[in-house]
Amino acid sequence: MNKPTTLGELKHTEWASDARIHRTVKDEMRENLICLLENGSPLFPGIVGYEDTVIPQLVNAILSRHNFILLGLRGQAKSRILRQLVTLLDEEVPILAGSEVNDNPFAPISKYGRELVTERAERAPVAWLPRDARFVEKLATPDVTIADIIGDVDPIKAARGGHLLSDELTMHFGLLPRANRGIFAINELPDLAGKIQVGLFNIMQEGDVQVKGYPVRLNLDVALVFTANPEDYTARGKIITPLKDRIGSEILTHYPYTVELGAAITRQESWLERNGRPLRLPDFIAELIERIAFEARDDKRVDRRSGVSQRLPISVLENVVSNAERRTILTKEKTVVPRISDIYAALPAITGKLELEYEGELQGPEVIAKDLIRRAAGKTFEARVGGANVDDAVHWFDEGGALKISMDERSTSWTRWGSRRRKTPRRWSRRASWCSKAWSPRSGSPAPKSWATCGRAPSPRGRGTGRPEAGRTCSRETSDIRRQTSDISADV
Repeated sequence: MNKPTTLGELKHTEWASDARIHRTVKDEMRENLICLLENGSPLFPGIVGYEDTVIPQLVNAILSRHNFILLGLRGQAKSRILRQLVTLLDEEVPILAGSEVNDNPFAPISKYGRELVTERAERAPVAWLPRDARFVEKLATPDVTIADIIGDVDPIKAARGGHLLSDELTMHFGLLPRANRGIFAINELPDLAGKIQVGLFNIMQEGDVQVKGYPVRLNLDVALVFTANPEDYTARGKIITPLKDRIGSEILTHYPYTVELGAAITRQESWLERNGRPLRLPDFIAELIERIAFEARDDKRVDRRSGVSQRLPISVLENVVSNAERRTILTKEKTVVPRISDIYAALPAITGKLELEYEGELQGPEVIAKDLIRRAAGKTFEARVGGANVDDAVHWFDEGGALKISMDERSTSWTRWGSRRRKTPRRWSRRASWCSKAWSPRSGSPAPKSWATCGRAPSPRGRGTGRPEAGRTCSRETSDIRRQTSDISADV
């Protein structure tokens, strides 16, 4: 079906009905939202964890035709929610061709639009504006001027057109008028200067603003949405009271309440689908990474006013997978499988996202990051095998026990726990290498009681030990092993 290209053709469509002509952007968002609710369609795809908290409040604000603000710390999907509001707009709307402020062909607000309709009547050209072009976003900074938001007089435009400077046609419109018949979003609202905030609430309430001393009446049809940090928003001097009073709804966002929700968000946002070797991510690795962010948010050494962004576990997971991928390439393995040790390779993804208090600055971000990993690993272990009795395993290593690797392992075996790799696998001696509490760790069987106090004799082959000599104790060897074990534990 061909779209109307002139005002005369547009008058024979549904856009010429009174309901369409007088429908505002907020009415349009409300009607489309009601259709989505009736059909059971998802409202904000990709937003996880807000189903019972933030989204119902958003729905109420839109149904109430409110200008609203999202209050929350960094990394809580505030900007993403605002950008998805365009899904509540019509796919296309008609405007007067050439209009800088998206004039409605049946009710233009600019002098250009009014003169175009007066001169050409039904032959006035019509263009179609897609929904994506109806969303305008601005990051508030202290150097933003009234010309950036509202507009300013353009002397060059006046000279070329032969207009007086007081003529509305000499005005260069800012971002807010150009967002007419759409959504205008401002991130970090309290960072705007006071006079800019005055211009905003004047537009929101009265619809007029003075530019260079010339009154210009702009009846804008726009939905205003904002984001801010709760502390900046409520602090005195950050935001003027009249503007705050004109914002219909204040909606608080939050970090994931549970580790499971946080892990789901991290998996969704992380770059894990990579070309090359397949990835197998253990569940406990993903849980441990997510718990790092939870531990950081509860740590007194981390600035809670700044918050710990959800981008932290996302970046950590990507770094962990990359480190495992690098190891897999070097060892020529077929599958990328991250390990606990890979998390320590992701320290740069942690230290750069932590705003520390004075105590934290004294200790340093790297020390705190390692402590967060250690605590997160402990919480993950406790959550999964908290009820298991591990006293025997701890006692084994405290007494100098060693990890044993089977002979068919492709990788080189370890001679003792924490020792260096050998180029060729070493054959285990069938005899005890040391004696402690009547246990023979290499053979895996209980040693005779007479070995509990024994000496050490070299093996004829130079490996392991020979039969212990009677009357001698293992105190020196046992102390050496305990010292080595403690050193390794300290390093780990």
